[in-house]
Amino acid sequence: MRAAMYRYDAIDKDFVADRTAEFREQVARRLAGEITEEQFKPIRLMNGLYLQLHAYMLRIAIPYGTLTSKKLRKLAWIASTYDKGYGHFTTRTNLQLHWIKLKDAPEILGHLADVEMHAMQTSGNVVRNVTADPYAGATADELDDPRVWAEAIRQWSTLHPEFSFLPRKFKIAVTAAAKDRTAAKIYDIGLAMRRGRDGELGFEVMVGGGLGRTPYLGATIREFLPTRHLLSYLEAILRVYNRYGRRDNIWKARIKVLVASLGAEEFARQVEAEWAKSDPGHADLPDIELARIRTDFRPAFETLPARSEALETAKASNPAFARFLRHNVHPHKQPGYAIVDVSLKTPGQTPGDITSGQMEVVADLAERYSLDEVRVNYQQNLLLPHVKLDDLPTVWAALEAAGLATPNIDLISDIIACPGLDYCALANARAIPVAQHIAERFADPERAETIGELKIKISGCINACGHHHVGHIGILGVDKKGEEFYQVTLGGSGEDDAALGQILGPALPADKVTEAVEQMVEVYLRERRDGERFLDTFRRTGVAPFKEAVYADAH
Repeated sequence: MRAAMYRYDAIDKDFVADRTAEFREQVARRLAGEITEEQFKPIRLMNGLYLQLHAYMLRIAIPYGTLTSKKLRKLAWIASTYDKGYGHFTTRTNLQLHWIKLKDAPEILGHLADVEMHAMQTSGNVVRNVTADPYAGATADELDDPRVWAEAIRQWSTLHPEFSFLPRKFKIAVTAAAKDRTAAKIYDIGLAMRRGRDGELGFEVMVGGGLGRTPYLGATIREFLPTRHLLSYLEAILRVYNRYGRRDNIWKARIKVLVASLGAEEFARQVEAEWAKSDPGHADLPDIELARIRTDFRPAFETLPARSEALETAKASNPAFARFLRHNVHPHKQPGYAIVDVSLKTPGQTPGDITSGQMEVVADLAERYSLDEVRVNYQQNLLLPHVKLDDLPTVWAALEAAGLATPNIDLISDIIACPGLDYCALANARAIPVAQHIAERFADPERAETIGELKIKISGCINACGHHHVGHIGILGVDKKGEEFYQVTLGGSGEDDAALGQILGPALPADKVTEAVEQMVEVYLRERRDGERFLDTFRRTGVAPFKEAVYADAH
């Protein structure tokens, strides 16, 4: 079955092959000592290669989080051949390999090119990997498949001559559903599809979101932009940013700082003025090109009954399977199908990590049971978007055998965490052990189910790769005179009700973090009303009861 995703044409293939050959020559020069590490740095970063604490790390682009079984198998093979047999999925839906030898990097890029993949624009001051709703093409609440537009943006932005040296890195997210599953408001540009009064499709354009040292939520600068003008409007935004964005201070170079300093209204005025220079009667994307892209995102569904007797029988006879259905399986727009979330958060493991063997299992399941598609989401999990209801018991059994069936999606152990000080040279503290300890404390599935939706997000430094600012409970690692401490925030959200978390109080030592989470959960269970989520209870009560519980011994 042909997967629904963009396929390279001859130009794409030649371009990626040429790029790989060029990088091979530069690596040879570096290994021969003809250029220094400082001279080599911008070259390797343009090809997604970072130098971290212990080794080189390669960040592989997964546009809008969509993979085929062939691509996932290739990633599994690369991880077992050139790394330590595992990879790490990020909040940007990319895959990172953390133990790469420099001499092997060009070979890896060559193998990626064989399956229409690359590592370009996963670093540097460029438009990075464009992300989209992981339920795209499968959920009934979308107005259109957002990957069509994400792919158009990807093609338009790749090595765009004007935007190859922006003031800072730049990230775009596209959603077309009523529920935001992309965290669009924390992106440099968030695009949310809307329908105009006349039925025309367009986008609400949000600009200036971002976390890090100075977190902001994106501001809406245009309520409705017709889809036919998407690329020219994005171009206008980037031109204004390129013109006025700070280049003298890395901490003030993101577009969020420019929008905040000008004000959203003035920024919007300047964008509109820039956009007015383009031809309003000209569609940015010719109909024939849009149709070509759209053809690549049309899976071939079968006509099936909306109910499966085999599924109902399995559900009634197996409580573990029933729990998996409650938390990891979601409705599909096509009768007879379901969306299956694959948790990479088994208590005790590193959030987002997956072994080569597990990648092979998911690839096999995708090929046999999910129209050859796998998705990556920003919660660092995978999903099979198109599984027949009749096949759910078989898929669950295979995931269970591979250690991939933890029924914890959106529950307390479904923790987002960056690699932290275990890998990253920028980090102040470790994030992985903190996530592991919390997940192990709440490993009991019945207790986790009683607690309900609670999103914990952990970052090892102020760069906020773990999205701690928008966690229901956010945890930030800080360095205090060589010791690892953790600042806790409460009440954040990256979804439709987006909000930045409120600081709970003084930072806690590492050995107090899990206990603090336990205390906050107990406050929530005591205070909640009528099935409220943790976030709802916090917003009703405020921070006081949580702060009192955590810092009671300090008084």
